[in-house]
Amino acid sequence: MIARRLATTLASLALVLTSGPAVAQEGLSFDAYMQLLIARARAEGVSEATILRMTEGLSPNYRVIELDRSQPGTPTRTGYPLVAPYIATHVDAARIGGGRRAYANYQGRLAAIEREYGVPGEILVAIWGHETAYGSVKGGFDLSQALATLAWEGRRRDLFAAEFVDLLKVADKGYSRSDLKGSWAGAFGNPQFLPSVYLRLAADGDGDGRADIMNNGADALASIANYFRDAGWRSGQPWGVAASVPSGFDVGSYRTKIQAPVCERVHERHSMYKTVSEWRALGVQPQRALAPETLVTLFQPDGPGTRAWLLTSNYRVILEYNCSNYYAMSVGLLADEIAQ
Repeated sequence: MIARRLATTLASLALVLTSGPAVAQEGLSFDAYMQLLIARARAEGVSEATILRMTEGLSPNYRVIELDRSQPGTPTRTGYPLVAPYIATHVDAARIGGGRRAYANYQGRLAAIEREYGVPGEILVAIWGHETAYGSVKGGFDLSQALATLAWEGRRRDLFAAEFVDLLKVADKGYSRSDLKGSWAGAFGNPQFLPSVYLRLAADGDGDGRADIMNNGADALASIANYFRDAGWRSGQPWGVAASVPSGFDVGSYRTKIQAPVCERVHERHSMYKTVSEWRALGVQPQRALAPETLVTLFQPDGPGTRAWLLTSNYRVILEYNCSNYYAMSVGLLADEIAQ
């Protein structure tokens, strides 16, 4: 009888795990839900020692739930904030100076990473600067607690349950719970990877046999490079170049008609792709050398008479890291400043 009741209870809990946001609302306790996550981690090969040290004393963090629920929804279609003010505050003297110092400190290592992965060092450093101010702001949330809370709360259960188990797999590589701190949403380390991204793409940048993106700058830079290579970075191409647009040129008439499957509002602002030669024939002139056959999209985000750029496919790779034109533009422009 006891065995039958236990089997029924476990079956009910397993059903609850896959049933979405209703679980927390139905009153499944945090501790009961944790037993499901622990069972899943154990089934996926996480050691008992790691499970114990990463789950001992866990309780919900209601601040994490508050932050998650306060995230903005789908933006309205009433227009876009200007890009120029964002760039001014994100490509400033402090970030440029910090980037140049980081580049100088890791110059030899960056050269080796670029040879291996094909991604310029200044791009890697610019990502590092935007994500964590070159390692100075990595987040202080206990990732075990944050991810377990988000999975239990249930709004995005499938995502965060998987990330929690993957975090335990990261910990199983020999990292302490105190090492694994980060943002309330689970991103951690110098490049702010989610645990699943760490397991897939974290790289050893200094040959010591570990990929310590939390404390090792060389590993963080190599991991970013591996991410970019995986996303399709084309070696030898810039992310984009400034361009001059003739007075009265109607950028809108060349808008892309392709609907992006993700981040639609980001991509809808770009023109159709044309070769550099084709844009030149229309009067649009790149301000730096680009091979005539290079396919580029025209981007003039703040309207007629403002700055414009011709963007290569490598710009789309930056968007893979963070799907925001504001982010991608500021990363590219910061990289250009670091390289000077």
